[in-house]
Amino acid sequence: MITISAFTFNPFQENTFILNDETNDCIIIDAGCYSSQEKAQLSSYITEKQLHPKLLLNTHCHIDHVLGNAYVYEQYGLKTQMHKADLPTLEMAPLSGKMWDIGLEDVPEPEEFIVEGDLIEFGNSKLEILFTPGHSIGHIVFVNHQQKFVIGGDVLFKQSIGRTDLPGGNHQQLLNSIRTKLFTLDDDYVVYPGHGPETTIGYEKKHNPFLL
Repeated sequence: MITISAFTFNPFQENTFILNDETNDCIIIDAGCYSSQEKAQLSSYITEKQLHPKLLLNTHCHIDHVLGNAYVYEQYGLKTQMHKADLPTLEMAPLSGKMWDIGLEDVPEPEEFIVEGDLIEFGNSKLEILFTPGHSIGHIVFVNHQQKFVIGGDVLFKQSIGRTDLPGGNHQQLLNSIRTKLFTLDDDYVVYPGHGPETTIGYEKKHNPFLL
């Protein structure tokens, strides 16, 4: 069974996730740890739970979701796996840092590109990848069908959606990703977004003003 642990990091209040199962193998999704205290919090959790980091994954590569990528590489030797279409977003991250007056270490190049239909495996667990562009050009989400949850990045929020006014954003494409990919899941799937509280597919079908 997968345990999901969320950490809210950096000035953008981004959600970083650590997933582990009974083998104690774990994966890190959207490493946003920025300050020394946040980096220590991430590592302390991994150490205290005796976890074994196996993969670093990115739903997408806006600056708030990659601020901790260099740290994870330094600590655990993991480079991110991501969708190739979001490589320009990753390459733009240092410039975004200057715009926001946020220092950003050189972000390591991706270890591997992943696409829709691939399976992410760690320990005894698997996550399916869905391609969900619109917030960024190469956005993906990670789905576990056994426990019915989605690690959703910045696609669908509680009663909101990801912004589409950044480079690579497309409002209609984002709505289409939600309706044709996420909304095909059962209503009881829990969505863990990149910002804010968790929600469910069924709740958003009924209450999200952008999708009614």
